[in-house]
Amino acid sequence: MKGINASLLPAALLGAMVIGSGLATTAAAQDSYTVGVEASFPPWAYVEGGEFKGIAIDAMEAIAEDRDIEIEFQDMPFPSLIPALAAEKIDILATGLTVTEERSENIDFTIPWWETNDVVLVPEDSEHNVFTAVCCGARVGVQGGSSQQAWMEENVLNSSDTDVELAKYDNYVTAVDDMAIGRISSVIVDDTSAQEYINAGKPVKMAGKIYIRAPLALAVSKGDPQEILGDLNQGILAIYESGEWGEIVEQYIPGVSIPSIPGHMPDFVDTYQKPVAGLPDLGNE
Repeated sequence: MKGINASLLPAALLGAMVIGSGLATTAAAQDSYTVGVEASFPPWAYVEGGEFKGIAIDAMEAIAEDRDIEIEFQDMPFPSLIPALAAEKIDILATGLTVTEERSENIDFTIPWWETNDVVLVPEDSEHNVFTAVCCGARVGVQGGSSQQAWMEENVLNSSDTDVELAKYDNYVTAVDDMAIGRISSVIVDDTSAQEYINAGKPVKMAGKIYIRAPLALAVSKGDPQEILGDLNQGILAIYESGEWGEIVEQYIPGVSIPSIPGHMPDFVDTYQKPVAGLPDLGNE
C-alpha cells in the first residue's frame, strides 16, 4: 500500500490547509485524502498519547489499506466538519456521523456501517427518568450541530411549552463533565458513546433511550468530486466481510452487538439509490 499518515496536524496549520485545499481538490483522483474527524468523541475518535485512536480511526486505516489509498487525519470541532466537507476543504468525514435528510442535501453518504439510538444521560445519583430529564426546567446538554440537537428542537422545544434550555457544546466530553459538576442536568448522546463514558468510570447513568434507529456512515463532498465514494463503499464491505470490522469494534466496545453491513438506509439518501457506487447490486429501488 502507499502508506497511512495518521499524525496529528497542529491547529495552527488548519488555516493554511483551508487556503491551499482548492489545489488538492482539482484532481479527480488523489494520492492522499484528508479525513476529518472530531477527536473528542470516544469510542469513534479520540487522541491518546499523541495518537489518533477509536473505531472510526482504525476502520478508516483498514479501509485505506484494503483500497490502497493514503489518508491523513485532520482533527476539527464537530460543528466545523460538515461545512468543511461541503466546501471540499476535507475529502472524507469519518466520525460517528448520523445520516439525516438535511445533511444529505449538502454531503453524500457511504453505505451505512452502524445503527444507533440516542441515550439520555444523567448523574449517577439522579432520580430523573428519560422523560423528566428533558423537561420541566431541565438544562440539557447537546453537541452543537448534532442530530441530538435537531431532535430536541423538533420534538421538545418547538412542539410544546415545556420549560427546557439547551446547552450547546463543541464536544460531548465537556458536556458530560459539566453535568457531573451540576452545570447541566442531562446530556443526550448516542448509545455507543454513552456506554463508553460509563465504561470509563464517568459518574453518569442512562435514564433511558430514545429509539430513533439512525444509521451512521462515512461522508464525502456532494457529488463525490474526488471519486472516492466507490472505494469507501467497497472498503467498508470488505472489512466487514473479513471480520476486521468486528475485531475493531470489539476492541473498543467489548461485548456489543454489531449491526450487519450494510444496514437500513432511508430513501432520501441519493447515494443509496440502486446502483450504489462501487457496489451496484446494493441500494434502494
